[in-house]
Amino acid sequence: MTDPHIQWIEQAEYDLAAAGDMLKAGRLYYVLFCCQQAAEKMLKAIYVRKLNNVPPRTHQLVRIAEETKLELSEEHKNFLRELSAYYIQSRYPDEMENTEDDVSVDLAAQVLRCTEELIKWLRSTIQ
Repeated sequence: MTDPHIQWIEQAEYDLAAAGDMLKAGRLYYVLFCCQQAAEKMLKAIYVRKLNNVPPRTHQLVRIAEETKLELSEEHKNFLRELSAYYIQSRYPDEMENTEDDVSVDLAAQVLRCTEELIKWLRSTIQ
């Protein structure tokens, strides 16, 4: 049986690849959603690995990171907050600040690049 944290990593990588696919397809809002999901699942992989426990059922990325005792820069915290906001906006239409038409290719590509860098760094903390 695969270690639970490995399953979380695999799901994070799947979501990150899906974000890239959504960018190519022009489904820009889903790029943001998939990036948030990738970051959440990688943080939950770290949670499982470090704490040997089931991760909390929350989508607040900073909270998950803090519970794992990760040393986050302010830049990382701000980006995690941004990703968390995209999750809320995509799940709850009354919270939606951006619509699909408001999300530019540049924004989606930038969020994807930053998420890729974040995932790489997060993965390095698991070793």
